[in-house]
Amino acid sequence: MKQKMSSEFIYQVFALLIAVIVVHAVYVGLIRPSADAQLQQQVELQASGADFIPERGFAVVIRDFEQEACLILMIWALAIMGYKGRRAMEEQDLLGRRLLDIPEGTSVLPEDAREYSRSLEALPGKEQDYLLPRTLLSALQRFATTGSIQAVSDTIKESCEVESDRLDSEMSMVRYIAWAIPSIGFIGTVRGIGAALGQAHKAVEGDISGVTVSLGVAFNSTFVALVLSIIIMFCLHQLQLSQERLVLDCQRYADKRLLRYLVVH
Repeated sequence: MKQKMSSEFIYQVFALLIAVIVVHAVYVGLIRPSADAQLQQQVELQASGADFIPERGFAVVIRDFEQEACLILMIWALAIMGYKGRRAMEEQDLLGRRLLDIPEGTSVLPEDAREYSRSLEALPGKEQDYLLPRTLLSALQRFATTGSIQAVSDTIKESCEVESDRLDSEMSMVRYIAWAIPSIGFIGTVRGIGAALGQAHKAVEGDISGVTVSLGVAFNSTFVALVLSIIIMFCLHQLQLSQERLVLDCQRYADKRLLRYLVVH
C-alpha cells in the first residue's frame, strides 16, 4: 500500500509538471501571438473609424494568465482521475474471474479456509492489493480464526466500507481543483474590472479600447473557469460512480462466491 501511494504521488507530480510545460509552451508559441494579432487588428480598425463588429476568437477568450492556470489545473485533475479510473477498471476485471474455486454444493469449514486462501495468495503482488482479493482473504482468515459466519459477514462489510471511505478521501485533491478553478476565474474578473476602472478617464475622452480589453479579461476568465469546472465535475462524478459500483460489486461477489458456502460445526 505504501509503495502504491508513493508511485501515485510521483505520477501526480510528473503529471503536473508535464501539464505546466505543455500548456505554457502552447500559450507562448501559439495562443498569445494569435490573440495579440487579433486584438491589434481590432484596435487599428477602431482607430480608423471603420464600421465593424468586434469578434472574440477562441485564442482571445483563453489568452490570459488565469485561463492558462485553469487549463493546467484541469489537465492535472483529468490525469489524476485517469489514473484512478484505470485502476478501477483493472479491479472491475477481477470480478469476471473465479478467484475462489469452490464447486457448487461444497461446504467450506473453518479448517478448509487455509486451503482456499492459497489461490488468493498466489496472485501477483499488484492484484493482491486490489479490493476483491483483500476482502476475500480477510474473510477466509477471519473464518479460520473465529469459525463464525457472522464475523465473516462483518469483515466483508467492514472491508468494503473502509475501501469506500479511502476512495472518497483520495478524491480530495480533485475536489480542491474543482473549487480552485472558479476561484481563479473570479480573480481574473476582479483583475479585469480593476484594470477597466483604471482606464475610465480614457473612456471619458472617447478611447474605450482599453476598457473593452480589460472587461474582456474579466468576463472571459470567468466564462472559461466555469466551463472547465463543469467538465471536471462531470468526470469526477462518473469516476465516483464507477468506484461506488466497484465496492458494491465486490461485496456481492464475496457474498455469492464465498459466504453462502461457509458452514460451521
